[in-house]
Amino acid sequence: MPGWTNLKNLVKEEITQRGEEGCDVSGFMERWEPASAEAELMALYSDLQKLRVRADFPYVEPSHLAGIRALRPGKPASGGWPFTPNDALFDRIHGAWLGRIAGCMLGKAVEGWSRDMIRSYLQAVGEYPLTDYFPRAEKKPEAIEHAPHSGMARGEWSHALADDDTNYTTLGLKILEEKNPDFTTADVGWVWLSSLPYHHVCTAEKQAYLNLANELPIDQVPLYLNPYREWIGAQIRADFWGYCAPGRPEKAAELAYRDASLSHVKNGIYGEMFCAAAISAALVTDDLNDIIEAGLNEIPASSRLAETVRDCLRWCKECPSWEEAFDAMLQTYYGKYSWVHTNNNLAIVLIGLLYGWPDFEKVVCISVMQGMDTDCNGATAGSIIGAALGAKALPGKWIEPLGGKLYTAVHGFPEPEIEDLARRTLKQAERVLAT
Repeated sequence: MPGWTNLKNLVKEEITQRGEEGCDVSGFMERWEPASAEAELMALYSDLQKLRVRADFPYVEPSHLAGIRALRPGKPASGGWPFTPNDALFDRIHGAWLGRIAGCMLGKAVEGWSRDMIRSYLQAVGEYPLTDYFPRAEKKPEAIEHAPHSGMARGEWSHALADDDTNYTTLGLKILEEKNPDFTTADVGWVWLSSLPYHHVCTAEKQAYLNLANELPIDQVPLYLNPYREWIGAQIRADFWGYCAPGRPEKAAELAYRDASLSHVKNGIYGEMFCAAAISAALVTDDLNDIIEAGLNEIPASSRLAETVRDCLRWCKECPSWEEAFDAMLQTYYGKYSWVHTNNNLAIVLIGLLYGWPDFEKVVCISVMQGMDTDCNGATAGSIIGAALGAKALPGKWIEPLGGKLYTAVHGFPEPEIEDLARRTLKQAERVLAT
């Protein structure tokens, strides 16, 4: 998506964002359309910041940890599940890393495609429903309007390629190895600037990166000229915080909060907290209901994201197939949010889990076949079920193509072995849970 940092586009997206947050933005788009000068656009942006949430907005969505915890549906016990740093736990952490990377590589080939585009392509090449990495058609049939992104189809890579979804997982490991478990949001920002190239960040992260480089106060970093602050960027950074707090969803969510609040607010933060808590639970239980409940228990019951989770659970009861559940999701959310927003993409992940569990292949394939932010959703779904099953239980056809290696853009981690990443993660888990 070009133009992420273009001021005209930023102000347009800010109008949308303020409306989604519950503000009355009537008349703002009409003011935006003719505006071209920087002074005009910044005056419009300033007026948007003065808006207040409507009195009839049905959601309460704080962005500070105490407020978030006060609105949880229950009071989760901080003790969580028993934790033993043994070979079985290592296998599950390893499985989570492998599942995340495999799911990312699966979705990477068709990132941004719709469900209908994916289905028509797979039908044209005779591989619908999806059961493997995306093939590339040897000869392009007339019916095929799209092709997997260059170099990302089955057989075109011999190791896991660099991607922001896995860069952030690796960066989480780097943060804990260089800092202590009491790291701050400012520490996260420092590691970004010193270890993550600017051109490897997108949307909310790109705006936060600019704000960090321009030395804005840390509380302004997620806000200033950042209309993407509830998009999926924080949710894809959740995984490592779950990996390093196995069986401690509340702790995983707290670590995720410190990370997410650098670039996101409200539902953007909740997405990362939900996924971190769910992954934490998945490392010690394979009960999907418990895993989803662990995530739901860490976000405000009064939020739009909690409503999204509840919608998915209801659709699973009402709809016989994932296709029907996805149609219900579209009827509820199509046109409401960007294709890279937190809420609709978490719904896709949950549909993949609810209709595919406990089959790894079904979970990641259903998550990707729904379209939208496919690499992010395949990665998150793969991480959760990979944690629940463990590395030894993952099908070879999904794991062997990774070659045991992950390329990243993170400084100091150019070509790490995936198994080594898992072993280092286990060491950090021991540190976190010792505090």
